[in-house]
Amino acid sequence: MKQEIIRRTKQFAIDVWRLCSKLPHSREFNGYVNQLIRSSSSFAANYRAVTRAKSKADFINKLKIVEEEADESQFFLEVINEINDNFELSSEIKRLIKEADELVAIIVASIKTSRSS
Repeated sequence: MKQEIIRRTKQFAIDVWRLCSKLPHSREFNGYVNQLIRSSSSFAANYRAVTRAKSKADFINKLKIVEEEADESQFFLEVINEINDNFELSSEIKRLIKEADELVAIIVASIKTSRSS
């Protein structure tokens, strides 16, 4: 399961980058795009770090960071979805929002499981 989440988070970061390369280049969009690229790549990189946790507390702490970055990515995707005028990108944005939502749910479930065991 961990390898699957590593793969999905990495693919999420790549897909977000590809989406961002298609968005308008303006001062207004650039702020959101830059934040989205940072949070989505941090999401993937920090999940990799989870697999190297040194203790249960470290594992949970690293997962909380991943949860925050994933939630931030989802937020910026939602904002971009609302301001996007390019209807050709709408389905890709919605797919990425759904993927972020699913990954956040998995991370939250992992945190709850780790805390209870």
